Amino acid sequence: MRRQDEHHRAVYPPLDTLKPVAPDVWIVDSGPLHAFGLALPVRMTVIRLSDGGMWLHSPTRHVLGLRHDIERIGPIRHLVAPNVAHWSFVKGWSAACPLAAIWAAPGLRDRSPVKASGLRIDHDLGPASPPAWAGEIEQRIVPAGFGVSEVAFFHAPSRTLVLTDLVENLEPDKIGPIARPLLRAAGAVAPDGMAPAHLRFVVNRRRSEARAVVAEIVGWNPVRVIFAHGRWFEHDGAARLRRSLRWLLD
Repeated sequence: MRRQDEHHRAVYPPLDTLKPVAPDVWIVDSGPLHAFGLALPVRMTVIRLSDGGMWLHSPTRHVLGLRHDIERIGPIRHLVAPNVAHWSFVKGWSAACPLAAIWAAPGLRDRSPVKASGLRIDHDLGPASPPAWAGEIEQRIVPAGFGVSEVAFFHAPSRTLVLTDLVENLEPDKIGPIARPLLRAAGAVAPDGMAPAHLRFVVNRRRSEARAVVAEIVGWNPVRVIFAHGRWFEHDGAARLRRSLRWLLD
């Protein structure tokens, strides 16, 4: 299969387009994102807050038409980089939306590639929601070793959980034949996708702390679970989430 065909297969069209999934919640599928020689789908989540402002989680590439579509719903006020891997497109959105505040996972601002990029970071995300979205979006930090963490968010009005890499659920027919056994071995292939092996390794460095946080997240009983890579959980969110996190909870 030609490389171009493989890239087309890896994504979830239409790309760079708002797709409604619940009241005041949208996703944007984009990509492919190239990592470790693989072409991976990547996803942003967009939430409209009660003040009308738009909250962009794990921004994908900035596209003018997409930004205009979002701004027709409300002003873009928050750009969220939820872990150490999902930050590279924030700068493009920040340049186009200079009044938007940039929120980053703990420690992201200290990483050499981030410093070299010149990315402005306004706020570090903490274990509890800031006043900007308290009462609407709950948040918790899932700790890991080696300075890694992921911030999980729960949009209470729609009961939507927003993760990044803590679950990956890549569909086999969207993965090339060479990559498929590697990703299956890493535990990131649907229908039983979970955190990939490298992330499980670092989370297990702080297993007891992470387990307590993840148990609380599952206890939010989400209806749906959105994450950055692969087929997200459109229904039965809590049960499917528990299954994906069995490596940590059991």
